[in-house]
Parts: sequence; C-alpha cells; structure tokens
Amino acid sequence: MTRRKKTRSLADKVQIRTGRRKDYKKWRHENPDQVTSSTRYTQKKRQQRKLQAARKQARQEAGQEIAIHPEHEGGQGSEQGGPSN
Repeated sequence: MTRRKKTRSLADKVQIRTGRRKDYKKWRHENPDQVTSSTRYTQKKRQQRKLQAARKQARQEAGQEIAIHPEHEGGQGSEQGGPSN
C-alpha cells in the first residue's frame, strides 16, 4: 500500500462514497452544520484580525487632524437651514 501525502485539506480527509472531490462538495453543501474550520485556521485568522486592527488604530492616531465639521463662528444663519435676510 502506498503512503498518502500529508495534507491539511479537509476534502482529502473526508471519505464519503467514492471519496471524489465533487462528492465532497455536494456533501458539504448539504451538511453545513457538520463542516467547521480547524482550530489552527481560526486562531490564525483571529491573530491576523488583531494585527490588522492594531495597524489601523496606529494609522488613525498618526494621521493628520482635519476639521470636517468646524465649530460655527459668529452665529451665522446656517443652523436654521434657510437663507438669512
């Protein structure tokens, strides 16, 4: 008997009927509750998201402050929504 190649692919680990990829895809579509991501994958993705959030926070803090909505000066009539006479 020949050795099987080591793989992390879930498709190769699941043996159903013929064991063909097409059959696995069909089974996976019909049984979504039985298919879960590996703990290694979820931990990796969680760590990536934390790093991404930290980088985004650092960019925001290092960014230039701009006044998009400056405070109204002198009591202009812009708060009333219409032109002042």
